[in-house]
This record gives sequence, structure tokens and C-alpha cells, in this order.
Amino acid sequence: MTALREGPDSVAFDFRLDGRVALVTGGASGLGRAVAGALASRGATVAVLDVKEDGARAAAAELGEGHIGVGVDVTDQASVDAAVDRVVDELGALHISVNSAGITALGAAEDLSLADFQRVLTVNLTGTFLVAQAVGRVMLAAGYGRIINMASQAATVAIDQHAGYCASKFGVLGLTKVLALEWGGRGVTVNTISPTVVLTELGRSAWDNERGVAHQEEIPVGRFAVPDEIAAAAVYLASDAAAMVNGADLVVDGGFTVR
Repeated sequence: MTALREGPDSVAFDFRLDGRVALVTGGASGLGRAVAGALASRGATVAVLDVKEDGARAAAAELGEGHIGVGVDVTDQASVDAAVDRVVDELGALHISVNSAGITALGAAEDLSLADFQRVLTVNLTGTFLVAQAVGRVMLAAGYGRIINMASQAATVAIDQHAGYCASKFGVLGLTKVLALEWGGRGVTVNTISPTVVLTELGRSAWDNERGVAHQEEIPVGRFAVPDEIAAAAVYLASDAAAMVNGADLVVDGGFTVR
């Protein structure tokens, strides 16, 4: 009779990431920057990837010695492949990938231009696929990996003026579940985090107005998230304590989507 496969004898509750190499796209600013800092604080060596290479290098320098900044265009396969190859060449491995690069273009669906719609899909969905595919190949060869794709509360419910953004983030959820199904048995887990509005500089510029105040009132806890609250979720999913979490969407929205 075939024996059951056993899990670990114990689980580490301190979520340490010592000896791990992490890659964070969109890591030069905002939410990606917070995630990069959180992973580094738990012991990971971080490669900060961003379309703004100078910003990526500056963010990596702020994290301290050993971290690197790499320029990447997540919509370009050759750029993504080159960036991932550089991370592996310079840091020797790749264990964690947080795909946080993203954009939005707001407007009524009947007025949203095709160019804006396609641009959001290309960065948010195609970009997530290209990065996940490139890092996944490295992780599958090693037999270990943690991929975390940044989705949104807009991946679960419809939000006014967000046709392109919702379409892209719903797509990220579907993509993540397929990757989790295909790769989970080969040592690589794939999950999403779905935040509410996060008070980054970009978040404040979009929501520090009457519409934002009204939206906060729709959230049961009565406020938006701060970047470190999302980064904390990424640390958990990146850790060995989350080894049995695969294909999940960790919603950090204060309860907005429960209704």
C-alpha cells in the first residue's frame, strides 16, 4: 500500500526568510517598495525590479548591502527574461517572486479608449504572466518557489470607472489558480493578495477626495490600508509557514468584498 506523504514536523512562526532570494516588480516605489523592505527585514536578499532602473537601484541601496536594483519592462518578454537571468546570475538563486507592477486608467466604460484598456491589460495581466513564467521556470528546476501576484479587491467585485483594471485583476486571479494547479505539486506555490485602496502616494492622489471618503464608508473597518499591512501578507505567503497555501486569494480589504 502506498504511504501518505508527510508534511513538516513543525512550522516556524517567526516567518524568517534568511537565505532566500526575492524578486519584487514595481519595487522602486509605493506598495512594491514596502514589500521589498518587508522581505529584506525578515532576512531575504531582494532584487528590486522596476521600469525606472535608477529608482530600482536607489531602492535597493536603501535596503542595504547585498540587495540589487534591476530595470525591467514587464510587458516585454526579452526584458523580463534578461532581468530574471541577471537576478539568478548575481544572487545565485531565486526563491520568491512578488509581482507588484501595475497601472490603472479610470473612466466610464463607454468612454475608455482601446489604447488605455489594452495598456492596463498588458501591464497588469500580461506582465504578471511573463514574470511568473520566467521565475517559474527557475523555481521548477530547483523544486522550490513562492510566487505572489498582486491582485485587488477589484478582482472580486465590480468597481465603477474600473473596466480595464477589473478585467486585468480578474484575469490575474484566474492565471494564478492555473499556475497553482500546475506547479503546486512540483514545489512552487502561487497565490494572490487582494488589497483595498492602499495609501501610497498614488493611492492618495487618486482617493484623497470626496469619492475616497465615501468609499471608506463602504469598508466595514472604516479606512484604507497602509502599505505595510499588505507587505505583511506578502511576508507570510513567502514564508515556509504558508507551504500549504496554494491558489488562494488573501483579501486585505477591511471587509469591503464581504457584501
